Amino acid sequence: MADAPYLISGRNTIIHKLRKLDLLIVNSRRDPVLLVMHNDIEVYEGKIPENKLEAKRMDMAKVDIASSDNFSDYRSMLFIQTLNNKEYKIDYSKAGTPFFITIHQDSTF
Repeated sequence: MADAPYLISGRNTIIHKLRKLDLLIVNSRRDPVLLVMHNDIEVYEGKIPENKLEAKRMDMAKVDIASSDNFSDYRSMLFIQTLNNKEYKIDYSKAGTPFFITIHQDSTF
């Protein structure tokens, strides 16, 4: 996907690269959906778009981790780098706790 607003790096890292589109991260039906903005990550409680066109109308890009475009299977741990050079660690085994989304590396000055 040459025009994707994100890059896949390594075995479990997503790099957000376009400020104008937020990323909606879907890992499985049972895991919380994440909204990745240019400077933060939060659990998304809104309506999940059915397709890419609907997501684009919401100024989002839906990223299904298990799709063949991405990692092709479930990930229990994920790293996401935002545009402000912070890398977040998402540990799906800790969903619902303060340790679900943590800052892994902070390269901001």
